[in-house]
Amino acid sequence: MKRFSLFLAALTLVVAAGCGNGNNGGNTATDAPKNNAEKPAEGQKKNVTIKVFQFKVEIADALNRMAEAYEKETGIKVEVETHGGGEDYSALLKAEIAAGSEPEIFNAESFAAFDAYKDRATDLSGETWAKDVVPAAAVPAQVDGKLLGMPMNIEGYGIFYNKELFKQAGITENPKTLTELENVAKKLQDAGITPFSTTNEWWSIGHHTINVALADQADPVAFVEGTKNGSEQFKNNEIFKKWINYVDLVFKYSQKDKLTTDYATQVANFASGKSAMIQQGNWIQGDVDKVAQLDIGLMPIPYDDSGNAHIYTGPANFWVVNSKSKHPEEAKAFLDWMVTSETGKSYLTKEFKFIPALTSITATSEDVGQMGAEVSEQAATAGGWQWGRYPDGVPQGWGAAMQEYQGGTINQEQLFDKLNKAIDEIVSK
Repeated sequence: MKRFSLFLAALTLVVAAGCGNGNNGGNTATDAPKNNAEKPAEGQKKNVTIKVFQFKVEIADALNRMAEAYEKETGIKVEVETHGGGEDYSALLKAEIAAGSEPEIFNAESFAAFDAYKDRATDLSGETWAKDVVPAAAVPAQVDGKLLGMPMNIEGYGIFYNKELFKQAGITENPKTLTELENVAKKLQDAGITPFSTTNEWWSIGHHTINVALADQADPVAFVEGTKNGSEQFKNNEIFKKWINYVDLVFKYSQKDKLTTDYATQVANFASGKSAMIQQGNWIQGDVDKVAQLDIGLMPIPYDDSGNAHIYTGPANFWVVNSKSKHPEEAKAFLDWMVTSETGKSYLTKEFKFIPALTSITATSEDVGQMGAEVSEQAATAGGWQWGRYPDGVPQGWGAAMQEYQGGTINQEQLFDKLNKAIDEIVSK
């Protein structure tokens, strides 16, 4: 069984250069180890309910089971409300708060995403688990020296592929360049196999795909700031000029109904063997396992023929304790239990299949699945997540532009102009 200490060490070096958010049903239940019943911590009230407003649809079922286990151990009820997939989670959360419904715990992305919640996010720096957070995973949630969120986990994305379908098409070597990737796509197509399963979801073809070119800039942070102040234009950037060729290749060699394919269908198509490749992250492991036990590999994403291709890793999201909710102390206690109790840690690794963001939690390749193990193997050369450096609304604007481009209603130059415009419209407000 492979443990992930080396992965976390590599991640500390990789993500420190800049990381961000991630996007993105539960897994088959297993019997989690039982703790001795725990009493509510000092300052907690008995017989209360805390609400968790979260985005990660892949863990929804398992998170509900975890909440039930917590109630059995402590007497504190946890209600989970999940909004993700094609929904705009951020907009729904803001609407929830505006309506006067203050969840005790909610998810926030990274860096700029915390700006909207500075008046609500509780400083978690003094929590017992805070010292164990992988330093690079903490950086995106640190504001004015305060840790405003607990990193949910570490994730990575690239091109996952079905090894059996590659074998059927006579593919014996993984492509390392864009030209080689197109040759692989042609071989698959000639063998009657759809090369890519893609989606029309704004977040997937938007910030995940765009991040490939952002992260590969010589200085990603400087480039991001340049796009904000107007000194950098996507259409004038050499990496984006190459990146668009990768986008075109994926759209060309994907399923015919891609314009109406949502995230769940995209993953199901890959899991059922209807396509050989998918640009997604290890977060799809549980949904794939529900359909089939595939032999899966992971390729870096090539956007040119330099051979300088990467996967991209970062903290998926953050748990934020809402200081304006009714029960913030109970919320902090729940998060503490999640990462320190044997029950909580078992759910995180074995059922959520999370790569832990805390060094105090041990996970094996068997726990996190083949996809998580593949991510860990390539972590040392991974790129970071940069879209979280933009304020809320920018990635959504990017996604809308990418949907237009995917549908053929705008050309490359118009796409690049719209990517800059999406920034200008938010930053200039």
